[in-house]
Amino acid sequence: MTIARIEHMVRSVGPVGAGRRGAYMHLLLDHLTVIDVPPWDLPDLAAATGCDGVCLFLHAMSVLPRMADYDLVTDAAARRRVRSRFQERGVRMDLAYPFTLHGRSVATDFRPALDAAADLGIRAVNVLLYDRDAGRRHDQFAAFCEEAAGRGLAVGVEFYPPSLVPDLPAAIAEVARIGRPGRVGITLDLLHLVRSGGDVAQVAALPAGSVLLAQLCDGPARVAPGAREAEAARERGLPGQGDFDVAGFLRALPPDVPVSVEVPQEEAILQGEAPLARALRAVSAAGAVAARAVAEGHGPA
Repeated sequence: MTIARIEHMVRSVGPVGAGRRGAYMHLLLDHLTVIDVPPWDLPDLAAATGCDGVCLFLHAMSVLPRMADYDLVTDAAARRRVRSRFQERGVRMDLAYPFTLHGRSVATDFRPALDAAADLGIRAVNVLLYDRDAGRRHDQFAAFCEEAAGRGLAVGVEFYPPSLVPDLPAAIAEVARIGRPGRVGITLDLLHLVRSGGDVAQVAALPAGSVLLAQLCDGPARVAPGAREAEAARERGLPGQGDFDVAGFLRALPPDVPVSVEVPQEEAILQGEAPLARALRAVSAAGAVAARAVAEGHGPA
């Protein structure tokens, strides 16, 4: 499939789901899909695939050894380079990783990273919560949200089965405690929804303003518990080519929620496939299943 055809498919996807009348799906390219690419090259890939924006890592992580060596938190020159490249391409930076609050975390520790995200013009930051002390976890998360709000940043709580916010109901509770609809919401990863035992009906029942961003992939109905972390970080299925109800998930999302294509492809990297080819395949698959969701929800697209 040509780049032009993929761009047309992505940009022509109409309203998805009965609750999305007049709302058009905005596809984002997730950094995890092209994890071996430095952030200054992401806007070229997003533009080539017809995506409106990206979700990106602010710095390299040892748990993701494919990543390039960079640090946008400490390197002001690199931030200027990234900001310039995104502006030239007309691509937005929608969400920034990684922000992980654990038992030793203090909200003020994240000020340099939050400053960097604000300097880059990023819309929101993504948070994982691991503190086992519930009271301290709630307090530090509330303080973190205050720090983010002071910089004009929205906050997305990502539920993840190994974390202390393991499923969608737990994420709903965390967001409700903060009480900032539209500014503090849920990062809704379809993989984590399935692996935590959730379903599309839960998504359809979510309160308005509770979802900040959705993440799209596919996979088998079941995987061994010991393989789940590797699946999440290194090898996910292309949307529409596994057992997940991807079309139903898209139809259940609230209006105007951006959808990030998050499909790490370790096997393709090992085979020497270029980042652009991987991005094109993932976004093409997402666009196709989104078009199917439109057709199934509204008749012919």
